[in-house]
Amino acid sequence: MAYNYRFAILLTFLFVTVGFSAAALVEEQPLVLKYHNGVLLKGNITVNLVWYGKFTPIQRSVIVDFIRSLNSKDAAPSSSGAAPSVASWWKTTEKYKGGSSTLVVGKQLLLENYHLGKLLKNPYLRALSTKLNGGLRSITVVLTAKDVTVEGFCMNRCGTHGSSGSKSRRAANGAAYVWVGNSESLCPGYCAWPFHQPIYGPQTPPLVSPNGDVGVDGMIINLATLLANTVTNPFKNGYYQGPPTAPLEAVSACTGIFGSGSYPGYAGRVLVDKTTGSSYNARGLAGRKYLLPAMWDPQTSTCKTLV
Repeated sequence: MAYNYRFAILLTFLFVTVGFSAAALVEEQPLVLKYHNGVLLKGNITVNLVWYGKFTPIQRSVIVDFIRSLNSKDAAPSSSGAAPSVASWWKTTEKYKGGSSTLVVGKQLLLENYHLGKLLKNPYLRALSTKLNGGLRSITVVLTAKDVTVEGFCMNRCGTHGSSGSKSRRAANGAAYVWVGNSESLCPGYCAWPFHQPIYGPQTPPLVSPNGDVGVDGMIINLATLLANTVTNPFKNGYYQGPPTAPLEAVSACTGIFGSGSYPGYAGRVLVDKTTGSSYNARGLAGRKYLLPAMWDPQTSTCKTLV
């Protein structure tokens, strides 16, 4: 069973469209992700990458550098006032039971000939995830290019995570996978917000993407979300709130929040590069900048932002 998370964005924008008047009538419930006593992905985890369709070398390097940045040594904010590191964002996952999850980039497979076509059904995602058999303690990430349509893509999801194998074998095999699509040509207002005007809600000006590629910077937001969701709820029995078939997980519980002061339709206060005008809140390896979503903090039961 795979999980989607961007449906929460739709609900958020619909809430804004209807108005805030009803909010005063309902007491806000605390955000608590319950631990369901299942296996989490902790320790050293290999991340294998399947590139389906055509990605430029620069696009691939932006994404690979992001994954490598998650566990870089530079985890503390700079005293010079520079942005927090990507690794400091990822360290929040250590607060979930079991300690740290150290992600290491493993094998990569380029499938540029679209051998399954450009319209992929859900079973194809799981099939693609088995192209690189990572075995125990691995996550296979399937990334689809901007000209590839996936079932449900742009309608109710921008990515998903799940596990291969039978239910009895999943926890033993650790066969977790993630899929993220490039929405540049299909629905940037849905899957690459806030780098594009939203499909729903207030039409606020979009932010400038930090790597100059709306599709890829949108993929980073969704990939960050799904990697955190995967290590904390890989087999439907980890941390989540709500029904297991449509859970709110570590980052999907905080959808639409990127900086302090955020509210539906407004990403919050983030950092702006003085030279390029791009928005970001985290720095990574090779001098790259990224915009990362808030993550639920088990110690405070709040959505934690970097800035």
